[in-house]
Amino acid sequence: MADFAINAVGLTKVFRDFWNRPKARAVNEIDFSVRPGEVVGLLGPNGSGKSTTVKMILGLLYPTAGSLSVLGRSPRAVETKREIGYLPEESYLYKYLTAEETLDFFGSLFNLSPGERRNRIDQLLDMVGMAHARRRRVGEFSKGMARRIGLAQAMINDPSLLILDEPTSGLDPLGCREVKDLITELKKRGKTVLITSHLLSDVEDICDRVIILYGGCVRAQGSLNELLTVSDSTRIVTPSLSPEVTEKVLAILRENLHGESFRLDHPRRTLEEFFLDVIARAKQESVETSGALGGGIASYLRNQSDKESAVLQSLIAEPEPAKPKAPQEDAAALAARLRREEEARVANLTQDAAPGQPDKDEAARRAEAEALKEADEKLSDLLKNR
Repeated sequence: MADFAINAVGLTKVFRDFWNRPKARAVNEIDFSVRPGEVVGLLGPNGSGKSTTVKMILGLLYPTAGSLSVLGRSPRAVETKREIGYLPEESYLYKYLTAEETLDFFGSLFNLSPGERRNRIDQLLDMVGMAHARRRRVGEFSKGMARRIGLAQAMINDPSLLILDEPTSGLDPLGCREVKDLITELKKRGKTVLITSHLLSDVEDICDRVIILYGGCVRAQGSLNELLTVSDSTRIVTPSLSPEVTEKVLAILRENLHGESFRLDHPRRTLEEFFLDVIARAKQESVETSGALGGGIASYLRNQSDKESAVLQSLIAEPEPAKPKAPQEDAAALAARLRREEEARVANLTQDAAPGQPDKDEAARRAEAEALKEADEKLSDLLKNR
């Protein structure tokens, strides 16, 4: 595995006019890297160079200067593109195809077998909450529903690197939460995710690091803890305190802060947390809805190392000792055994009844005669086949 999923050094992109004169320097000598298994946010206002950077990562644009490697190879290599999943800002889907046909089309582009495509389509539609609309035309979908199908198509090839451009655009708060949970689960499975978004609260919830662009340059990058921690203030969160204890704490603070201002209040949930809590309670009360409800993550979306480990374990595992087979009876032994059984039945039929015991009734005699006939037929067939 490559040391970096994405590695850019001095990356530059200059757009030129018809006469090859420099027109705009969209990306100006930026350096950044994304390690495997990270979720990284690429942030910046409109015109900061985000889209140009993403297009160079996808191999759609060629850098003017600098170097760029994706998954240890050139972004334009076919092998690289096989391992990338991309969700554009606008979901460009064929409106006359159904959701199922759309995913089947994208799966065929990666040369997946029909059986594998069907298996993945079922899992993905369930994962994004669109299994109920699998045979509806995409042109009939709302923006949020089309966004879910777009997210599913980005994962049809089980990519190692996912590039999501505004993944929560057009989704309701519940859909946003499901997408963020999905990205978190993909990270646990070893996937690398690069996100561009203007919704900074979403980025803060799921990203390990952020890269902030402005004017084509990197203005800040690092982990969220490094960038967002305010080191010159202290916050203490405790269980609810009684008025007496609160007054003691305030007295200690006044004595030690020497007149500096401070604030005492109660923690506050975000509106998103409150909204999701209301929806969760409604689900517990079995309130019905016709909206999309996402299922669990598709089982085939595993880390490549997990797949290799499973194969390796199967190769190095000690083979189970073969169970001894029961000795098979050859034809001569079987014929002899059937002959002895026939002689025993004949002897039982011809022997005189024991004194004091009545003769066997007619039904019993008929059953024994049928059994004798069946034994004769088996013996005859066996002797013919020898």
